[in-house]
Amino acid sequence: MAHEVRVKIDTAVVAHKDFEIIVRSTDGKIGTLLISKGNLEWLPRGNSVNKRRLTWAQFADFMAEHGKAVKAS
Repeated sequence: MAHEVRVKIDTAVVAHKDFEIIVRSTDGKIGTLLISKGNLEWLPRGNSVNKRRLTWAQFADFMAEHGKAVKAS
């Protein structure tokens, strides 16, 4: 399944406004990832109210436990 990832950048430094990444598959929009200096939030398709949030430390722990190990280039 191919994905399309679009990035909306309003600033070079993430400060008081989220960095927004829209993720789409061939079936349509999957969701939006909001990145801020304090946390990451996932807003699933069709949901404009309830976001899923992880702090950066929680994200690091999650990736260490669940992420697939691949060689860095």
